[in-house]
Parts: sequence; C-alpha cells; structure tokens
Amino acid sequence: MASVAAADGAAAALRSVLSRAHQAAARVGRPPASVRVVAVSKTKPVALIRGVYDAGHRCFGENYVQELIDKAPQLPEDIEWHFIGNLQSNKAKALLAGVPNLDMVESVDDEKIANRLDRVVADMGRKPLKVLVQVNTSGEESKFGVDPSGCVALAKHVKLNCPNLVFSGLMTIGMLDYSSTPENFKTLANCRKEVCKELEIPEEQCELSMGMSADFEQAIEMGSTNVRVGSTIFGAREYPKKN
Repeated sequence: MASVAAADGAAAALRSVLSRAHQAAARVGRPPASVRVVAVSKTKPVALIRGVYDAGHRCFGENYVQELIDKAPQLPEDIEWHFIGNLQSNKAKALLAGVPNLDMVESVDDEKIANRLDRVVADMGRKPLKVLVQVNTSGEESKFGVDPSGCVALAKHVKLNCPNLVFSGLMTIGMLDYSSTPENFKTLANCRKEVCKELEIPEEQCELSMGMSADFEQAIEMGSTNVRVGSTIFGAREYPKKN
C-alpha cells in the first residue's frame, strides 16, 4: 500500500507543479502550452513513474543511460523520454536501440556526440532525433556543456551537418547557488538570440531548457519553455548506499 500512497502523492505533486508552471507563464503573458514540464524520474521505481503517467503526464526525463534502458520497456510506449544527462558517444547506440520512444537528447555538448547520434539515427533508420545544445552558463568545471562563446558554432554544426538530428534549442544546468541562477538564465537567453540570428530562425522555434525544482517558476518567467522537475514531484532522490 505504501507504493500506492507514494504514487498518489507524486500525482498530486505533479498537478501542483503544472499549476505553478502555468501561473508563471501567465504572469509574463505566455499561454500554458508554451511550457513543457519534464518529470525527472532518475533513481525512482517504475511503479512511481507509472502513477504519474496514470495521472495524465507523458513527458519524463532520465540522467543515466542504463537506468533509462532498464525502465523504458516496462512503461507505456507513448511516453516521450528526454535524456538529460551527459551522454558518452560509445553509449549512443545502446540508448537509441533500447529506447525507441526517446523523444529528445537535451545534452549535446560537442560535435563528437552530435556526429555519433547522427550516424546512429541514420543506421537505425529511425525518425530524426530532436536535440538541444547544452551550454555551460556558469563556467563551473564540474558542469558539462559548451562555453557560451561556442554555442553558435555547435548549433550551426547540428543544423547544417547532422541531417538526422533536429536542432531544437538550448539547455543549461545552471548553478547550485540559487542566488546566481538568474544570471545563468540571462546567459542562455542571450545565446538563443545569437543562435537564432545566425541560423535565421525565429526565437519561438528555439527552445530554452532551464529551471529545475527550486527555480522553475523564475526560469519560465525568464523565457524557459522546458523545465526539468524531479524531487518536487517524486520526492528526494534515493541513491544506493555505498559499502
């Protein structure tokens, strides 16, 4: 019964997050449909994810390749999976083969992984894969992502040289220090202006994936179209204890 209660709690939390996201969008004159909430389910059991799915949600995110490969076959095929962790090129094939309903890779941070994904998609004959270019807006060495000065070149590479990928926008992790996140959000928004000008595409066609549990409302107010919310929906992450 505990698992049923947990699933009900996660479903209620999801409804609260969606309401807050829509209100944040309304505050800056945007429609609710302009924001996608990615329910980040890393370390969470399939039963809990299923509870949120049964509440009507379809967009989920995972950080680890093997965890997503293990979970995806146990859940409905109409889930739109987002891979949001660092992706090594030698794991691209396993990810795409193991998760046929992978909707987007949010963490393309160099040409090598873009080229690898492009080749794997072509070899598999699957539909083009949506990708976001990950930008390291905080300058922290511990964070993955291309430097803001290189985001235009990487976005251009994806759009012009990777025919099996769909350049869909930009993503950032931001900083752990909540007080510094507005600056990261501004940096990513500025990157979008530069990318859209260079690629000659309207800004509304270039997503911004920024904002997590602690700051997703502020991120939406500053232009985010894609927020990644985990612990606020599912509770604190449960990592295995180390011996």
